[in-house]
Order: sequence, then C-alpha cells, then structure tokens
Amino acid sequence: ANSSFVNQIVDEDVTPAQVAADPFDAIDDPTTLRSAPDLYRPERVNSKGWDIAHRPVLKQIETERAAFASSVFAAGPLLAVDTTADKQRAVLNPATGDAVGHVGNATDADAKAAIAAAKPWNAPVAERAQILNAAADLYEANHAQLFALLAREAGKTLMDAVGELREAVDFLRYYAARAQIFDRQARGLFTCISPWNFPLAIFTGQIAGALATGNGVLAKPAEQTPLIAHAAVSLLHQAGVPRTALQMLPGDGATVGAALTSDVRIAGVAFTGSTETAQTIRRAMAANLRPGAPFIAETGGLNAMIVDSTALPEQAVRDVVQSAFQSAGQRCSALRCLYVQEEISKDFKQMLYGAIDALVLGDPWDLATDVGPLIDAEARADIAAYLDAAAADGRILKQVAAPKTGNFIAPTVLAVTGILDLKKEIFGPVLHLATFRADKIDKVLEDINRSGYGLTFGLHTRIDDRVQHIVERLSVGNIYVNRNQIGAIVGSQPFGGEGLSGTGPKAGGPDYLTRFSGPGKVRFPANRLAAITAGALQSRLEATPPAPLPAVASVLPGPTGESNRLTRHARAPLLCLGPGIEAAQHQVRAATGLGGRAVMVPESLEPAALTTLKGFSGVVWWGDDDVARALEMALARRGGTILPLITGPIEAPDVLLERHVCVDTTASGGNAELLAEVSTT
Repeated sequence: ANSSFVNQIVDEDVTPAQVAADPFDAIDDPTTLRSAPDLYRPERVNSKGWDIAHRPVLKQIETERAAFASSVFAAGPLLAVDTTADKQRAVLNPATGDAVGHVGNATDADAKAAIAAAKPWNAPVAERAQILNAAADLYEANHAQLFALLAREAGKTLMDAVGELREAVDFLRYYAARAQIFDRQARGLFTCISPWNFPLAIFTGQIAGALATGNGVLAKPAEQTPLIAHAAVSLLHQAGVPRTALQMLPGDGATVGAALTSDVRIAGVAFTGSTETAQTIRRAMAANLRPGAPFIAETGGLNAMIVDSTALPEQAVRDVVQSAFQSAGQRCSALRCLYVQEEISKDFKQMLYGAIDALVLGDPWDLATDVGPLIDAEARADIAAYLDAAAADGRILKQVAAPKTGNFIAPTVLAVTGILDLKKEIFGPVLHLATFRADKIDKVLEDINRSGYGLTFGLHTRIDDRVQHIVERLSVGNIYVNRNQIGAIVGSQPFGGEGLSGTGPKAGGPDYLTRFSGPGKVRFPANRLAAITAGALQSRLEATPPAPLPAVASVLPGPTGESNRLTRHARAPLLCLGPGIEAAQHQVRAATGLGGRAVMVPESLEPAALTTLKGFSGVVWWGDDDVARALEMALARRGGTILPLITGPIEAPDVLLERHVCVDTTASGGNAELLAEVSTT
C-alpha cells in the first residue's frame, strides 16, 4: 500500500522523520485524515452513504422501501402552463413485467407552450445554490421512494441505486458550489435530454448544471423511465426551483425531443445517449437554433481493458466482472473488450469463468441479485440476436443461464481478435475477450485509438513504466488503473470522452459549467481575402505544429489510497475563419494563449469544404449569421466526431481536451519499483 513502510522507505521524497512518525498522531490532524462527509469540504458536503453490508442499515432500508413495493406511481408533464398530455400508457417493471405506474406523454403542443412559458432563472447565484442544496437534502430524505423506483422502473440493484442517488446529490451540490465561483451570464433556455440507464443521476446532473448557471430548463427524460424523472423534478420544485425555470416533458424523441431541439428560442442542448442520436440532434440544431448554440453530448464507448502478466489475478477478475456485468452492462463506461496477456490467459479465463458462474441473476429488488434485467424487450431482442449470430460462428466462450421471464440476457463472454472486431456498442452484459503478446501491446493501443471511441479504459499492471507508457498513448477521457472502470465520482473523477464518445466538457468536472454560460457573439465586419481551396487548407492543417505537452496535472480530491489527476491536452487545431485578417489573428491568439492550436484562414472558404476536411476540432466565425448558418449546416453533415461552430469568445474547453487518470494506489501489492522490469512475463 502507498502508506506502508516498504513503499515509503524507498521513496526519496519521504524523509526519515515521516517514515518513523507515529500513525496515531494523524487521527486528530484534519489535514491528513477526513471523515467521509467532510471529504470535499469546504466546497461542499459529501453525499450520504448507506452501508448495505451493515445489517441495521440494511434492515432500515428494507423497512422504508417496503412502503413503495407495490405502489402505483403516476407521471406526466410538469409545466408552467396547462398540459394537453396524451392518453396514459403503462410503465412496466423490466424484471417482472408488472405495472409500476403510468405516464401521460407530452404533446407537440405541450412542447411549444412550455418553450413559450420558459424563463431563465434570474435569481442571484447564491439563492440558486441554496435551493439546489435544499433539493439535494430532499433527495436524501426521500431515498426510500427513489430506491424503490430505481429498482422497479429501471431494474437497478440496491447497490446501484445507492450509487445513483449519491451521484445525483453530488451533482446538485458540486454545481451549486462551482456556480458561485464561476458566476457568469446564463445563455437562456437549455434542453436537457437524458438516458434511461442513469435516470436519476444523469437526468439531475444535466438539469443542475443548467440551473446553477441561471438558465431555464426543458427536461426530456428517457421514454423508459418517466416515473423517476417526475419524482426528481417534483423534489426540485419543492425545494424552490420555479416552474418557469424547470419544466419536464416525458415523451418520445420524434415528438418531444424533436420539438425541444428545433426551436430558435433554445440556446443550447445537453444530451446523453447514442452517437447516432447525437448526430440527429446536431443536424436539427444546425438547421433551427441560432448558429453557435452549444451542444454538450456524452455518447457511447467501445471501452477496453488490458490485463498484463504482472496483474494480481484475483483483483483483475473482480474488476473485470464489475466493469462488464454490473448494471447488466448497461453503462456507457462498461467494459466491452478485454485484452489478456497470452502467458496468463489460460488460468485467468478459468478464474473469470468461475466468477461469472457465481453471479446471481434475478429481480433487482432481491438483495441476492447481482445482475438485473435489460431495460426493455427491444434491448433484449437486439442483444439476443447478436448472441445468436455469435453462437452460430462458435465464438461463445462462456455463458450462464438467465431467468425465463423478464428482459434478461445472461452474462456472456465472446472470442474476438481485438477491439476492431466490434462494429458497434453492445449495450448489455456481453464481454468480448482477446489475448495479446507482450511485444504487441503498442498494436493493441493503436487499435483502441483506431476504434474512434474514447470514453473509458482499464489497466491492470504492477509496472509503473507501463502505466505511464499507456496513459501517454491513449486518446481516452477516463483511464482507471488497478480498479474497475465504472462508477466515476463527481468532483474526483470528471466523466466524459472524446472522438465518437462525446464533445466535452466533462460532467462533474471544473469546466462543465462553461458551456452553460458566458458572453454572447463576437462580431467583426466582413473583409475576407480571396478564396482558398479545400486542398490548400488541408495542406495548411497538416503543416500545423504538433500539440504542446499538457500542463501539469490537477490533483483532485478523493479517498486515501486513490490518485485522481486531471490533465488538459490540446485538441486538433481550430479553423479561425475571421472574417478577415484582424478577426482571424484575434482568434489564433486566443486559442494559442489558452494552450490550444489554431490555423488562420482569413480567406473566403466554401462551407461545403468543411464536410471533407480532416484534422481540425471546430470552426470559429465572428461574422454574419447567414454564413454562420451555412458553416453550421456543413459541420452537421459530417460523420464521426461532432465538431462545434464557435461564434463567441474562445474558451479553454474549445481548445483543450480533459483526460482523467484514476489509480488505486493500494492495489499493487507493494512498491512497483521492486518488481523486475526486464520482463513482462
């Protein structure tokens, strides 16, 4: 462990007096030992924990949530105006098929009326923060109802429900605290579209970020989980958030989602979901919203983990099982492709398969359940078809039995040669397994980057140099070393990816509020030079100097025994289109002054060129709206990574990517320097 005598005595930065110090002296020293509630003070209070392994706590939770075991919940639009909600539809328990409640979906007329009635939250920032903190307290006070809803509507085990409630509370308190430091002008009205896999935490996080900065919010929860969203918004209203500042519209994407992302009165959109849906929203925004409206998107991932021959196998197996199968694999961060070094693969597989055999599938209300159901029958059918095809190809290495009723898929391991065999994200308890030779690890890293996704990555090794080697080469938002790769903690492990995995900034991180607030457009007169061809501009991009080295990492708070570091890396160059030399020069100076890269393009550029150019991360334009619209539409037609049009001042998230590395520093079984580094086998 990092606190052990063996670890410290070989560390030249630790003095003899420190090594010989009496550890009991630290008990009364608040700078070296903090209780869990005080972990993030003075910024905020940590969320309340429930130790479900402690029998008195567990008995209390069971007694409290039993009151909601058979309750029939109701949900519908929560608007600042009267609603014309559609007829009620049933909401079913994905594990049992029983009715949990019913919901009335918002109509297109509801969406239009809600936008017309919506207003930014103009209260002073201190008042907004006070109300968001009051909402966090109400979430905790109503934990029994929320635990029951998370189990019955979303298929969450009690452990997952506890984690989700804590994350939602942390979002409320963290953004309330950050907004008071970061107090800036709100953008106006924000649409927040959240997923069913974190129907309380992500739903709350998006809303809290927008509200903390003074925006009005129109929230559309996932179709599968409206009851949880209704409960959350009711508590936010109870805490004091005005209805004009927060309205909820349950419904489908084609009706409600389209209406809330296609109205010029919407100033920005926050979205978590699939890459394909994000592209659809991007196109709708480009055609209808004001050019430059921010799009904060967190999308999917083809997440990999490498286990080398120095890893502690029991620990690695534990973390693989958690990363791949907890929450039935229905996490954006879940492990999808596992690489095991050839020399240990036989024994490792045996241990892994034994651990999978020990998993209990069933109703998540039952405390014995490890793996619950998929969210609905459609999700189950899609993954079942995928597994049927894999079985026909003889690629199933391990599979256990699943319950006959409910939307269950059994945890399954499939053989692959590597991550490039995965053509899409399989959002369920399916683990793809490959082996690698020690001398081919750089090829593995290259393939992970080539996949285009960059959300999470896991590594199990006891070689410090290997950790550094891999971290420096991967384009991934969150890297976890010697631990599982799920369960990012607000303020400790800011979460979000790059490439096909999202736009940034990271949720639960210091830069998240940036795109919810800030000054408006910058305008320069149109005085561009003669036209530049797409080919000439591509050559200019390719001649851009390489990215500068990242700045010193920020050390983030967290528990003893865990290292959390956030670094900011230069994105690909911004295209600085001016208009004209003076504006383009301003743009380049702003981008490079923040540590980013830029290419000056004072010439006239045909917007269609943006659909084929490669190697840039966004476009800056401070000219007229007609050209801005054409540029926005061209960017939206691109496939792959979503790229922004920046019509206001350039800020750090526009030019810098955030990457986070979390290391379990107690997990190496001693100091890694004591291991032989000559061989990795």
